[in-house]
Amino acid sequence: MASGRTRASAGLFGSSRWLRRALWVVAILILAPVVLTILYIPSFVHPVSTLMIKDLVTLQGYDRRWVPLDEIAPVLMNSVVMSEDGQFCSHYGIDLAELKLVIDDAISGEKPRGASTITMQTVKNLYLWHRPLETVRKVVELPLAIYVDLVMPKRRIMEIYLNIAEWGPNIYGIEAAAQHYFGKSAKNLTPRQAALLTVALPNPITRNPAKPGPGLRRLANLIERRASRAGGYVDCLQ
Repeated sequence: MASGRTRASAGLFGSSRWLRRALWVVAILILAPVVLTILYIPSFVHPVSTLMIKDLVTLQGYDRRWVPLDEIAPVLMNSVVMSEDGQFCSHYGIDLAELKLVIDDAISGEKPRGASTITMQTVKNLYLWHRPLETVRKVVELPLAIYVDLVMPKRRIMEIYLNIAEWGPNIYGIEAAAQHYFGKSAKNLTPRQAALLTVALPNPITRNPAKPGPGLRRLANLIERRASRAGGYVDCLQ
């Protein structure tokens, strides 16, 4: 009988130990983005994305050439804002109006639209996974996006985003993308090239900015027109 109680106690103790370890892991995963965001604020720090880390771990390698925001053509930034997140300069990490539309679509059973802000995409690329469990990831993204927007200047968020965004297989950041697709630096991109690179962002593995099909060209025409009238939408990046 005593032996049975001893085994039960040992089992309970073991379970408790594993629970504590699991809680420590969860705490570290939560605190890591909080601490790293502070460390990423200085401009001399060049963060890498989770996809870049995956490419290193799987021995694929990647091409990324960090450039400061001042060495990126303004028309590229205008194109990205007008295509990806028109309220980037005015929201606080999440676009509440777009989020409400997504929730309404989900309640009504319609296919949800995209509501990711540039800040949310930056958070995802820096700290989170891409697939699977996308709904769980979105829940984590929201508070992190608000936190990042609170402590990090908009220009720095944009600078990090444009330097870690995926632009093709093992191609990250606007400088590597500009060199790969158009053979020029990011600061010398034309409005047309900036629009083509921008419309490739939602699906960079299958969309080739240098060889756009009719659909991609139509999207690029639209973004090029919007970028030319960006005006106050990009005031925070000036």
